[in-house]
Amino acid sequence: MTQLLFISGSLRQDSSSTALLRALELRIKSVPAVTDVTYADIGALPHYNADRAMNEEIRNLVDAIATADGVVIATPEYNFSIPGVLKNAIDWASRPAYQSVFKGKPVFVLSVSGGALGGVRAQGHLKYILNGMLAEVFPWQEIVVPVAPKKMIEGTFEDQAVLDFATEGLMAFVSRLNS
Repeated sequence: MTQLLFISGSLRQDSSSTALLRALELRIKSVPAVTDVTYADIGALPHYNADRAMNEEIRNLVDAIATADGVVIATPEYNFSIPGVLKNAIDWASRPAYQSVFKGKPVFVLSVSGGALGGVRAQGHLKYILNGMLAEVFPWQEIVVPVAPKKMIEGTFEDQAVLDFATEGLMAFVSRLNS
């Protein structure tokens, strides 16, 4: 039985990143190996400041990462990189350095973009950051979703080819977690 924590790098209500995660959740709900999918609320976190103590929101994020068997992050690309809100969440969860809840934590990464490159630059930056924290980034073909807003219908991610490809990768990730 596998517990997954989904983190969307976007706070937008109509976020393509969040819609992609919701669509993937629906696809894997029927898989007996996946028992629980929860979502992290990274928008409630204060700006990172090493002088501040952890508050309830930060503790909730750290605990959610710690108890999850694996973390799935879908990030949009903002200005050729990951959004500040996602970096902020990672910075809070990355302490203490090299001993954080991310150390050894399996992570599956996807990226979306309104542009033609599908967030590939953001995905590269995110993987670099995760590797620096000693997380275990799942080795898989990059799942990048270009022109993501055009793949949405009434708030739902609807591109079946992308969903099939992403589901295959996510199921391989879950399989690795269960082996």
